[in-house]
Amino acid sequence: MSLYRDSGVVLRTHKLGEADRIITLLTRERGLVRAVAKGVRKTSSRFGGRLEPFMHVDLQLAEGRSLDIITQVETLNPFARDLGSSYPAYTAGTAMLETAERLVEDGEPAIQQVQLLVGALKALVGGRSTPSLILDSYQLRALAVAGFAPSFDACARCGAEGPHRSFHAPSGGMLCPDCRVSGSAAPSPMTVGLLAALLIGDWESVDTSDDRSRREASGIVGAYLSWHLERGLRSLSHVDR
Repeated sequence: MSLYRDSGVVLRTHKLGEADRIITLLTRERGLVRAVAKGVRKTSSRFGGRLEPFMHVDLQLAEGRSLDIITQVETLNPFARDLGSSYPAYTAGTAMLETAERLVEDGEPAIQQVQLLVGALKALVGGRSTPSLILDSYQLRALAVAGFAPSFDACARCGAEGPHRSFHAPSGGMLCPDCRVSGSAAPSPMTVGLLAALLIGDWESVDTSDDRSRREASGIVGAYLSWHLERGLRSLSHVDR
């Protein structure tokens, strides 16, 4: 069997047979990878807890016919250890993992998406900001990397300079009065400013936002994500806002 190395984040696991697990990973070079970890559920497994969701790992894998086989694992960042002690951080992190799995294709390099996810998990562990705000920022930036960057300044349809007052997810962001369509939302100027700050990672501006703007921004991020994924994330209902 041909061997290869890659690094990435464990997104989820499920049982296979009596002692094995199928591990879904977001990897730098091969995007989404689903691989078998043999004997990982035994107490004597040499992999231990290194193949749990949130773990950032370096791996050696053997190519298989349908599923690859994990043969070596080294921990790079033990995010699972730290996120388990905080419900808000854990639920926000779970939504990040589901977002990554839905946005990335199998077999395609995902270096930027891995870097973005690792950075977001580090921010959760380090308490950089409120977990729900870190989640909103991560989702907007992950969408941008995937080619779905929203516009929060210029009109998403005609490019007219903002600020504008109407947001329409199917159109790609804010709309000017001439381009506004039925069903557009009308977020407050403070909310639009917060969304723009979340997209570029301007945490000084994010941290000065008020609760109302944060709730409104989270709703808009969720709607925009759901539009592009064609359905919502199951994990979002558990996020502590």
